[in-house]
Amino acid sequence: VTPTDLFRRRTSPLTQLKLTIHHELIKEMDLKKDLMNTKNDPAKQKELESKTQRVITQLTDRLGQGLSRDERTRVIKEVLDESLGLGPLEELLADPAVTEIMVNGADMIYVEKSGKLTLSPITFTSNQQLKNVIERIVTPLGRRIDEKTPYVDARLEDGSRVNAIIEPLSIDGPAVTIRKFSRDRITPNDYVNRFHSMTQSMVDFLKICVEQGLNVIISGGTGSGKTTLLNVMSGFIPANERIITVEDAAELQMKQEHVVRLETRPANMEGSGEITIRDLIRNSLRMRPDRIVVGECRDGAALDMLSAMNTGHDGSMTTVHSNNPREAISRLETLCMMAGMDLPVRAIREQIAGAVDLIVQISRLSDGSRKIMSITEVVGMQGDTVTLQEIFRFKEEGFDKNRKIVGSFQAMGMIPTFIEKFEQRGVIIPRNLFTSASSTPPAARPKPGSRPMTPSRLRSPLRSTTQVTPSAGTQTLKKVSSGEGNE
Repeated sequence: VTPTDLFRRRTSPLTQLKLTIHHELIKEMDLKKDLMNTKNDPAKQKELESKTQRVITQLTDRLGQGLSRDERTRVIKEVLDESLGLGPLEELLADPAVTEIMVNGADMIYVEKSGKLTLSPITFTSNQQLKNVIERIVTPLGRRIDEKTPYVDARLEDGSRVNAIIEPLSIDGPAVTIRKFSRDRITPNDYVNRFHSMTQSMVDFLKICVEQGLNVIISGGTGSGKTTLLNVMSGFIPANERIITVEDAAELQMKQEHVVRLETRPANMEGSGEITIRDLIRNSLRMRPDRIVVGECRDGAALDMLSAMNTGHDGSMTTVHSNNPREAISRLETLCMMAGMDLPVRAIREQIAGAVDLIVQISRLSDGSRKIMSITEVVGMQGDTVTLQEIFRFKEEGFDKNRKIVGSFQAMGMIPTFIEKFEQRGVIIPRNLFTSASSTPPAARPKPGSRPMTPSRLRSPLRSTTQVTPSAGTQTLKKVSSGEGNE
């Protein structure tokens, strides 16, 4: 977008008309006061909307003579949206194809569709209007954005995650990033058949790992889909277990009934009353949880999370920002050092090795697709190093004619060390899931004479569906076991 393009947007007749109408509207109505007076009262809100639309229509007819019918309708709608709603964001939020919205000042709105970013023709009337919309988002949540607190995290009523930052930190005007909440709950089957993010055998493997109480770290970069994957994997937790979720902004959609959702709280205007992820993790330990699911570990809360995993809260899960499993270990080390406990590095690594069982690496690739790049076991310690063992990986092999990345999911020929622990509990995962090329593995089943599995465990039979290509040093797995996705 060139400076000339931005100038044309700002000076277009329709933009100038909308700005004039809005200024006249403010003279006739105290919208800020009216919005406060109608808060939490749907009847009054409807009445205010009707009154505002009537005034805007009158102003448009008076000031916008010569507009076509379509232009008149568009101007009325856009001014109304900016006055009472979220402005041009309303249209983008209503578009199911849009997954992310990035606002770089009033004139520049980018959207993500199918993993690709494009510049939207939609704009705000002015930076002030954009700031008004930001305030409209955060004020009902008890949060504020001003010169003293120039950035904020929040969420919309539909669960979409919002980050906003204003001047003087954002030099060219307010900036807003919205990660849209998916109305359609993504299922494991979607990962296999819709997004092609992993094979069905990988889904089945992760399902057993979660059901059997392994502690899982989901690792990935910004926008890679960590929270979505965490949401899907948390659906594998048996329904009879008590789950405590801890998040900065509540996003997880647990399908189980026995769930307590906790959310952080920022400091008030006096600078007190802040409740952090660390506070909530500590409190959750007093709530008799079977599982603790933390949306993201960003600071010293990682140490509290590892402590919980190491003290009987098996099957807990969280996410971290990192680009590969080894980097995830380093990231956890760094976060633990931020806890202010002055622990030796070796002690932290021993905590990590003892607490974390599995790292699932997810990435957003250059074509916009998202793939499970690696499923890696944390084996233990060797000297001063946390040892890892890769079980599955995705190998990129090039591009097709549509410039989409093609590749293969590979079983690395390594048997997870926790398989024996599963077998002692009566749950058998066929070894040829990881190494064999000859036959279709049977469903995971209890040993003869062992206690039966709970009904939530592997209800569907495994079947062969996926071709897996070997990498160097691994055996060819022509058919891997796979089961129906948990809807």
